[in-house]
Amino acid sequence: MDQKVSALLVDQIGKEFYSAYLYLDIANFFESKGLEGFANWYEIQAKEELDHGMLMYHYLQNNGEAVSLCPIAKPDKVFKTMMDPLLVGLEHERYVTSLIHTIYAAAKEANDFRTTQFLDWFVKEQGEEEKNAQDLITKMQLFGDDARALYLLNQELATRVYSAPSLVL
Repeated sequence: MDQKVSALLVDQIGKEFYSAYLYLDIANFFESKGLEGFANWYEIQAKEELDHGMLMYHYLQNNGEAVSLCPIAKPDKVFKTMMDPLLVGLEHERYVTSLIHTIYAAAKEANDFRTTQFLDWFVKEQGEEEKNAQDLITKMQLFGDDARALYLLNQELATRVYSAPSLVL
């Protein structure tokens, strides 16, 4: 495997674990506001991000690459309104998309077809992640000022269940 691609994937593992940490912080914010459904939604997001990091971890190991884990920073975002965490989530997903695209471009440049094929799943996943984050913002914009509608949205988000990814390495 190209060493630049390998290094980018190793770095991305830490970024995925940071994403999980960020989403747990967001879940904690919503839990403190009594919105357990929102907290549930973001706890599941955190699990998904851990899965993404582990998929990359195993991919590297399965391809004979050493994995040296990096420190994970504490999230530093401050949430003042109910919309703040949602906007941070969308901004973060767009950032992660850019990182995945950078890795993909490096793998393509190195003619690392196996890694580009592996990353195809992440490219698609990031499209879904951005759409989900945007949809949540849209719903909050429509209903967030109405206590009854916010209650119903919270109930809807409480029904989300975790589903492990089905990517084959």
